[in-house]
Amino acid sequence: MEIALSGFRLFAARLANDAAAVSMSYFRRHPDTGTKPDRSPVTNADTSIEAQMRGTIRARYPHHGILGEEYGELQLQSEYVWVVDPVDGTASFIIGLPLWGTLIALLHEGEPVLGLLDVPALKERWTGTPASCLAQDGTTCRTRQCVSLADATVCATSPDMFAGDERAVFDALTCRAKARRFGGDCYNYAMLASGYLDAVVEAGLEPYDFLSMVPIIESAGGAITDWDGKPLRMESGGRVVAAATSALHREILSFTAGL
Repeated sequence: MEIALSGFRLFAARLANDAAAVSMSYFRRHPDTGTKPDRSPVTNADTSIEAQMRGTIRARYPHHGILGEEYGELQLQSEYVWVVDPVDGTASFIIGLPLWGTLIALLHEGEPVLGLLDVPALKERWTGTPASCLAQDGTTCRTRQCVSLADATVCATSPDMFAGDERAVFDALTCRAKARRFGGDCYNYAMLASGYLDAVVEAGLEPYDFLSMVPIIESAGGAITDWDGKPLRMESGGRVVAAATSALHREILSFTAGL
């Protein structure tokens, strides 16, 4: 699979480079903004980037499927499916914060085999395959070897993402943690893969928010599943647990599983 993925990895980098050129032309320039039916924000940067990405994918791989945040699904029954989020963290993008990113995943027969997380405003990028997780400078990323919640820093994008009993579960597990932090959007997963924080626990996500994270976190030595410990796939719900080690992951699941 790694030999086959080498070409896809280069293609994903091309998608990210092209997307960055567009996103940075809008960033901190007051892009046009709107609100989607689910009440999430959208800008003309989001739609422009995804339209470009979809066109590039269709031109190079016409038989591949595509799932994107802004324009939905196409040929999801295909052997290969690209899953893209042009601007993950649009709310941050709108107010000029730099911790937003472009997310690209490639699924082979439903399994995430390539993940790319690009943060254009910081000129940082992470690419994960089953063989490795590499940072922008080519260094190999490894998670921190934290095995206990009592020693862990746990992050989530916002407390507002937890509905009903989810918030009680999150509060219960983070009360046992060394620290918890909010904010960061997709950048939290990059910091987890790079060994700076220990866990990310989130809810209310969509496949384009988390599928790119699977190869990145797993190839860096971490674990990432849904709240019940099941592998993340296209049909997964929006609850995600990512942890630096399998031991820490199991401890977090003792709080989240079964909700």
